[in-house]
Amino acid sequence: GSALGETVHLGERLLYPEVHGEQVSWEQAYAAMAGKFHEVIKQHGPDAVAFYVSGQLLTEDYYVANKLMKGFIGSGNIDTNSRLCMSSAVAAYKRAFGEDVVPCSYDDLERAQLIVLAGSNTAWCHPVLYQRIERSRQLNPDLKIVSIDPRRTPTSDIADLHLSVQPGTDGFLFNGLLVHLEQAGEMDDYFVTHSTDGADAALAAARASSPDIETVAQCCGLRVDEVRQFYQLFSRYERTVTVFSQGVNQSSSGVDKINSIINCHLLTGRIGRKGMGPFSFTGQPNAMGGREVGGLANQLAAHMEIDNDEHRAIVSEFWRTTTLADKAGFKAVDCFDEIEKGNIKAIWIMATNPVVSMPDADRVKAALEKCELVVLSDCVRDTDTAKVADICLPATTWGERDGTVTNSERRISRQRPFLPVPGLAKHDWQIVTEFAHALGFAEAFPYRSSAAIFDEYARLTAYRKAPQRQLDLTGLVDLNLHEYNQLPPVQWPVLHRPILHKPMSQKPASSPAGVYRDGVFSTGDGRARFIAITPKLPAAQPDERFPLRLNTGRVRDHWHTMTRTGMSPRLSAHRIEPFVEIHPDDAAQYGVADGHLAQISSPT
Repeated sequence: GSALGETVHLGERLLYPEVHGEQVSWEQAYAAMAGKFHEVIKQHGPDAVAFYVSGQLLTEDYYVANKLMKGFIGSGNIDTNSRLCMSSAVAAYKRAFGEDVVPCSYDDLERAQLIVLAGSNTAWCHPVLYQRIERSRQLNPDLKIVSIDPRRTPTSDIADLHLSVQPGTDGFLFNGLLVHLEQAGEMDDYFVTHSTDGADAALAAARASSPDIETVAQCCGLRVDEVRQFYQLFSRYERTVTVFSQGVNQSSSGVDKINSIINCHLLTGRIGRKGMGPFSFTGQPNAMGGREVGGLANQLAAHMEIDNDEHRAIVSEFWRTTTLADKAGFKAVDCFDEIEKGNIKAIWIMATNPVVSMPDADRVKAALEKCELVVLSDCVRDTDTAKVADICLPATTWGERDGTVTNSERRISRQRPFLPVPGLAKHDWQIVTEFAHALGFAEAFPYRSSAAIFDEYARLTAYRKAPQRQLDLTGLVDLNLHEYNQLPPVQWPVLHRPILHKPMSQKPASSPAGVYRDGVFSTGDGRARFIAITPKLPAAQPDERFPLRLNTGRVRDHWHTMTRTGMSPRLSAHRIEPFVEIHPDDAAQYGVADGHLAQISSPT
């Protein structure tokens, strides 16, 4: 964050609309887009177009993009780069609780007796939260910390115990923990009986894969005493927060791994109370906000489901549309596969750089190069994706934008502009709204401010709401512009109007009582679900041709494709070139020394 100022300059900015590299007016750009979208939809149907969006968007941007694609174009084909990092957590929370609800708050890190960091190099990837954990340790020297990561990272330095598990074996480890907790008498019988279903099946599956500590140690590549120490710590300390992030999420069985973690918290009743719970740390600033308003291809807005007839009826009625999508669209990877096949013929990419960030990036680039229409709205002119775009639209960036984001603890915060909008750049919600007008949907998109969009979204969360759904912004309905501008950081559910502070105050509103404190969950019967987990090893295993495992991580100072962080010389000073870390024994075998060039390849 301290280097953000180095990225706020106009040297790399996209300042004017461009069609095939030529500067045009906004009206000309919209006409070109609308003409092609109309043509494709008329000839091939609404599923031949798509939006690919981003956790860099504000909630208001996400809301109107989702409304346009699903509600009025009539396709589910809007997905987000958050699919690549957070969708495993979304699916796991929904399986367990009936809703995508993170049942923790940041202050639980201060109240915890034990913090388990699974698949999270928190020190580099969430440095502010890591500093909060460090502060908690200073205030409470008895706080125990366990780091679960195949590599020893800077996060491991603060840990009392570092478990260097074999990549992909987290499910075996937490299944074994579930068995241990039951055998050690740590099961909360009252909570399990009155607030959950499926414990017996989950325990049976756990016993089948991880019957004892010795088996777990062998599966995970750990010593028996290390596993025993972890299990004893988890048994001993009731106030336990288990933090998980991309090391768990980004896996062919990421959802199951997360549910194996959640199972342990359900068995011991360590959920819905202060200082405990399974806590997903999101990566992008608004990955949570995008999930709230339906930025994933299989969701509607306000935590409603596209495959639920009642939910579709509610959203159709609220949006006053007869063309709401009735099935899930193509998810991120599938979307680009469909472009490659020629089935998706027009795509609008917003605030992301998939030519670099998607898996199999060369295929993605080739697919976009042959796509009939590629539209990109971004703040930076010279990205790899911009080079294959037919139409480039200048969007506002940090310091210029006006709206809200939601962080990992469900806290909504205002982003307020403090810089003038340069050139002809516009807010993403403005661009989507004006494009909707060009398509003929002006009546459904009357927005003149981000405040108006936020109010509509808040109303939708409260409209015909199922009583058990936690996403409820009733207390934020009917905010006037002054109140919207003064909105303090507030954690949902928001049932009552928060006390407003001065416009630039960052003092959070008082937190609600929390979620699931009464042991009633978001499922139809109010009971949480244990999920029986049969752990799977990673789909790709070493063989004679490819004997090594590649385990990707994150450098401290750069963000993904470096579109913005690459502008900062200071951020580039930490690691000045790409690198690969290998074990000294492997280095000796392959004749590689520190500082040598290395070429790596994989089967696909």
